[in-house]
Amino acid sequence: MKTKKNSRDEAPDFLPLEGGPVRKVPVTELRDTKATVLYIGRIPHGFYENEMEGFFKQFGTIKRLRIARNKKTGKSKHFGFIEFESPEVAKIVSETMHNYLLFEHVLQVHLVPPERVHPKLWNGVNRWYKPLDWVNIERKNHNKERTLEEQKKLVEGIKKRDRKRRKKIEAAGIDYECPEIVGYVESAPKKIKFNAD
Repeated sequence: MKTKKNSRDEAPDFLPLEGGPVRKVPVTELRDTKATVLYIGRIPHGFYENEMEGFFKQFGTIKRLRIARNKKTGKSKHFGFIEFESPEVAKIVSETMHNYLLFEHVLQVHLVPPERVHPKLWNGVNRWYKPLDWVNIERKNHNKERTLEEQKKLVEGIKKRDRKRRKKIEAAGIDYECPEIVGYVESAPKKIKFNAD
């Protein structure tokens, strides 16, 4: 007795690729390529470089691994790339790990054809990102010593913004007496750097 094949059991004719403009690549085209790079999407929080390397090492030798991170904060963007040494291993990983449930996240794993791999993808892959302490940087910038010219420029900017604000309030027809700001008094700054001539 012949059984009818379900359409879901058959391999799809096209496989969508993540990133960039939407473009479908035929699955047969991917089967014949020597793709070793995998895109991994929907990476859960806490599953970073060390954990990912330890997990994917079970399939084969990993050449390079990269998780996309925010340049300012250093936090994960929840997608990354892995390059395996052999294309067979990469193909097996893409087939087995696609739609794999990991920490309540369904991983999206796709083979990336060699022509779609960006040349700068692996730049800085061996450097661990250390996020900048923006609070400390801004604190130093705010508290730095200023020359008299820099202080005058700072006060002029404050005055200019205040004049704009007052004009907007008057244009709106609101009768409001704005209090004088400290910048109008031209008080000497706390830290002034004098140039020794």
